[in-house]
Amino acid sequence: MKALIVEVLGIGGLLCGLIIWLLPFFIIISDNKTTGREKLAWLMAVIFISWFAWIFYLLLAPIRKA
Repeated sequence: MKALIVEVLGIGGLLCGLIIWLLPFFIIISDNKTTGREKLAWLMAVIFISWFAWIFYLLLAPIRKA
């Protein structure tokens, strides 16, 4: 019984971690401040530079005012 509880908590923790890790991607994809190539550039920044690049996205996007 204890092993089952530990397993469920472990899986729940992994799912919470996965959701938190994917949250910046969903924020950038669903936001209407940027489109096209700029949105792609922000997503690539999150992937290749740092997960915290989405904070810069929230502060700086869009780079160019239309």
